[in-house]
Amino acid sequence: MRRSRPHLAAESAAAALLLVLGTACGSRLPESDFERDTRAPTQSGRPPIRVGVITSATSPVGGNTFTGPRDGAKAFFDRLNARGGIDGRRVEVRLCDDGGSGVGNNTCVHRLIDEDKVVALVATTSLDYAGASRVSQARVPDIGGQPIGAAYDTWPHLYGIYGSLAPRDGTPGWDGRLYGGTEVYRYFKREKGARTAAVVSYNQSASAAYARLVERGLEAEGYKVVTEEVDFALPNFRAVAADLKQQGADLVFDAIDTHGNAQLCKAMDDVGAKVIAKVTNVQNWTSTVADDYKDSPRCRNALWATGSSRNYEDTSQAAVREFREATKDLKTHSQWQLEGWAAAMWFTRAATSCARTGITRACVDDFMNRSEDYTADGLLIPVRFERLAEPPKTRRTCLSVASWQDGKGWVSQGEMNSTCFDVPQLPYTP
Repeated sequence: MRRSRPHLAAESAAAALLLVLGTACGSRLPESDFERDTRAPTQSGRPPIRVGVITSATSPVGGNTFTGPRDGAKAFFDRLNARGGIDGRRVEVRLCDDGGSGVGNNTCVHRLIDEDKVVALVATTSLDYAGASRVSQARVPDIGGQPIGAAYDTWPHLYGIYGSLAPRDGTPGWDGRLYGGTEVYRYFKREKGARTAAVVSYNQSASAAYARLVERGLEAEGYKVVTEEVDFALPNFRAVAADLKQQGADLVFDAIDTHGNAQLCKAMDDVGAKVIAKVTNVQNWTSTVADDYKDSPRCRNALWATGSSRNYEDTSQAAVREFREATKDLKTHSQWQLEGWAAAMWFTRAATSCARTGITRACVDDFMNRSEDYTADGLLIPVRFERLAEPPKTRRTCLSVASWQDGKGWVSQGEMNSTCFDVPQLPYTP
């Protein structure tokens, strides 16, 4: 199945928005530079297979914001090693916290690639992936990273968790423009009958730019769009909530931070604003919803999340059960953890295919280049990498959808591989 990344514009911009809405960002080095696995080789006496995981663990937007993919990947490799590793060789994971800065990211890339000689990077989650070009020039495969910026649609040898259709020739997308679909808006229009959608943003440039992306997508799908802007320093969410109620908004999208969302939801509950869905993205698809939105039970139970991977709560699926069993000791769970697990599984599949001839960067990269419709045992909507000369005008895109229900957590809404739409692809500049 050929598909584009779901709601690419909004997902990438939302993550970038965190940088601006978080605390001030400096060009400091990581606070906790590197963690090393110094255990002895496996009983076979053969050297371990070394991989690197770069994470903005101490980023300016707060601890644990970007650690989900790292934790999921670590859990997979721990389980893999307990079962004998790859062809009898243990996978040695080198962790690096880049601190959320470009300087720190380049430091991590240099250490892992040039000094630690990792075979590949796995589940990269960097607020500022400044070292991406260096990774590409070294021909080190970067497998299953989160597309917070445009790097995974810019450089060869980088393989984002959702795939890419772009040429990846050193320029983002096609001549500097990326494309995203309108499937999220189409879903709520067709499946839930939504007709009026509100977009809430701050009076701040990055927030306003992201809001405009969402507005364009909604308008392309025929929605009546209500725009709401609040002051970044002194937001009056109660006034926004009252207007949402008066305007009869069916859906609420936002370009604000997590704290602001919690305040908005409380205000919506206070004024009695009821919506079909308060829509969020995969980054906020976590088990902490009950605490994050503890003061707004009605709005909390109207939260919906969309993405490209199977709901981490869907234990009717064997692959999800395996993930949950391996991560049962984690205090919280999230969709990003599951995607980090899938990234580690992807590397393992590639390395296993190379075991006979030698697990090298070149062999692993060759496997990734040939990846078609990879699903991580059903955890991902089929992923592929193509280098299309021209951007697609429309694509058939599938969507994973879940809604929050108190007492049940995130409840899957339909089968992700059959919740599919033919939608236009809208351009934007990253």
